[in-house]
Amino acid sequence: MKIIVLFPTKTEAQFFDHPAAEVAFCGVGLTATACATTRLILERRPDVLILAGIAGVYPGSRYKIGDTVLVASEREADLGFFTSQGFRHLAELDLDMDFEVNAVLHCPHLPADPPLPLAHSNSLNAAIAPFVATEGIDVENMEGSAFFHACLAAGQRFYEVRSISNEVKLEHDDWDFETSIRNLTRGVNALIDHLLAQIV
Repeated sequence: MKIIVLFPTKTEAQFFDHPAAEVAFCGVGLTATACATTRLILERRPDVLILAGIAGVYPGSRYKIGDTVLVASEREADLGFFTSQGFRHLAELDLDMDFEVNAVLHCPHLPADPPLPLAHSNSLNAAIAPFVATEGIDVENMEGSAFFHACLAAGQRFYEVRSISNEVKLEHDDWDFETSIRNLTRGVNALIDHLLAQIV
């Protein structure tokens, strides 16, 4: 099984070294991630592609800083328009144009007995944007929905692992990089070992 773990930054990959996996980098943000994911699928043809990085946690989520999750769904939360009633997601607008927008993207490859707790995520280019909907959402990141979209379009088996480094709120500068990145490494290793155990 050819497994590639895609990290946004080298910082997030600094402790990772699993003998059964290769490493790649996509950069930060939705555009860079969409391009890197598509290129990776076409050029390196992995059996499994895993996006791994840190994330913020929303107030009200059952998760906390230091927790590591397997992302079940992603939403490109800042895609839309500001109206007189406030921000509205593009999927909620009735526009006289022929296009399709999925409000939520789901991972169809989740294990029946996942090795990590499942979470729902917002993806944003504008991190910590105060106008996006967060009801039922646990974490926030800057790459996930682009990764989901590219993998779904290509028929690629994929997963996303996130470890929580910070709270999603303005003026919150107390990020725990050390703990979250070490926990991220453990979480990705647990997922890989789980996947490998299924083929033995």
